[in-house]
Amino acid sequence: MDNFLAARSQMAVSLGFHIVFSCIGMVMPFFMAVAHFLWLRTGNENYKNITKAWSKGVAIFFATGAVSGTVLSFELGLLWPEFMKHAGPIFGMPFSLEGTAFFIEAIALGFFLYGWNTFNRWFHWVTGVVVGVSGIVSGILVVAANSWMNSPSGFDYINGKYTNIDPIKAMFNDAWFSQALHMTIAAFAATGFAVAGIHALMIIRKQNVGFHAAAFRITAMFAVVAAILQPLSGDISAKFVAKNQPAKLAAMEAHFKTQTYSPLIIGGVPDTKNQEVKYAVELPGMLSLMVNDKFDSEVIGLDRIPVKDQPPVAVTHYAFQIMVAAGMVMLGISLLYLLAVFKFKQWLSKEWLFKIFVAATPLGFLAVEAGWTVTEVGRQPWIIQGVMRTADAVTPMPGIMYSFYLFTVVYFSLAVAVTFLLGRQIKMVPVIYDHTNLNLQS
Repeated sequence: MDNFLAARSQMAVSLGFHIVFSCIGMVMPFFMAVAHFLWLRTGNENYKNITKAWSKGVAIFFATGAVSGTVLSFELGLLWPEFMKHAGPIFGMPFSLEGTAFFIEAIALGFFLYGWNTFNRWFHWVTGVVVGVSGIVSGILVVAANSWMNSPSGFDYINGKYTNIDPIKAMFNDAWFSQALHMTIAAFAATGFAVAGIHALMIIRKQNVGFHAAAFRITAMFAVVAAILQPLSGDISAKFVAKNQPAKLAAMEAHFKTQTYSPLIIGGVPDTKNQEVKYAVELPGMLSLMVNDKFDSEVIGLDRIPVKDQPPVAVTHYAFQIMVAAGMVMLGISLLYLLAVFKFKQWLSKEWLFKIFVAATPLGFLAVEAGWTVTEVGRQPWIIQGVMRTADAVTPMPGIMYSFYLFTVVYFSLAVAVTFLLGRQIKMVPVIYDHTNLNLQS
């Protein structure tokens, strides 16, 4: 393994783990705040226990997210020094502001964890809300920095030098809104389905049903709303990519030939040698309609992109298909759940409904990982779209492969430790009272 591949692999592993920790850390405080609010309003002890149980999970993921995020920050400088040398002064502002949001989140979390029976009960609840809001802001700021890599702005690039730097314009680049919206909704959908699936499993096992049924209701509704909104944000993102990163869109769709009435490809195996997709289902004109709102519009294919500027087609296409497929399954489950809530309430106590949520537990994070693969691999060979190539940014220092092996072991060990801690927290949930009829309608 050469240094370039090792550096890219290390960033991929680090980001792959961090994105799970950060998504859960961003979203769980909102679940916690809703449970806390319901306890304050109803006095139901199950909601109080849910709040305390979830607050411990929030603390765990705050710690792991902080550690893994700090590692990523160092890796940017150590693995990609040329990139940071030129890009740091331009897109450094969102990272600085993210640090401020992080400190606010840490202070608010401390207040919440140690404020029971100390603060005014509603002020205590507000501190939990602040944890969630600052976490979301922190995530959006990081995404703004990443979006700048896809849509660089706020500077002039003249004779190899970056001049006339405008950090505000760089932060609010053309891609930041679509990426931030898509990522935020994805975090809610992924975390919602994951947590709902865990509580659904506990309900099936008849363990502390009252507690888990109440927790399931909260997380399932977050998941359902997010999964329904996600295709809308995906449409906004696709239109941006079509306009600003045609090579990425072409790789996502394995769209080899520029044409009007471009078909939407479902599945298939890209054959880059023969410039075709085998075993795919094609929907004529649908790609043109989706990206340009007209069936007869032209969509740029890979034949218009120089070979040296084309991203890896197979990886990008497969990742995009996985993301869309997972999203569509979650959308279907969400519509089924809403049908149960508003039409067939008897389904809400059926075991098959909980089994569906259990099966869907990993879908959201599978979609998140696939989506980030599309974002990063689809931008290649550029680390800054159209400005700097990834190969030109990597460190010249030798031995990166050993760092990659070490960090891979560390991250997997961290994942095992987090899984163990969360499993222990689930088993330690106190039983205040229980329901034997799986009453999910109250």
